[in-house]
Amino acid sequence: MKAIAKLNNSPVSPRKMRLVANQVRGMEVTKALNLLKFNQKRTYAIQVEKLLLSALSNWQQKNEGAKIEDNQLYVSELFIDCGPMLKRISPAPQGRAYRVRKRSNHITLVVDTKETKKEEKN
Repeated sequence: MKAIAKLNNSPVSPRKMRLVANQVRGMEVTKALNLLKFNQKRTYAIQVEKLLLSALSNWQQKNEGAKIEDNQLYVSELFIDCGPMLKRISPAPQGRAYRVRKRSNHITLVVDTKETKKEEKN
């Protein structure tokens, strides 16, 4: 059973956020939480960690009797899309102006059990 969590308009560059997402994608949930807790890119890892906890909460809402430890949950999908860009102007020499692009992103995280993948193939 899948559970989805989304975070829109996160004020962090998508390129930097993908570095953290690539480490977590495909991992078991407990290992992913430990990796995010002690990650060097802390400001980016906090947002992914909160989103993973939100996806776990969504999964528990769908499966009320089941425990997370009993089911083999893993991060099946984690992708970062570009969000809206704030365009600002920075002063430059000789009366010119440079454009500053403040990027944002949308994060989508899907948690799934490993057993459903085996059932789908059969």
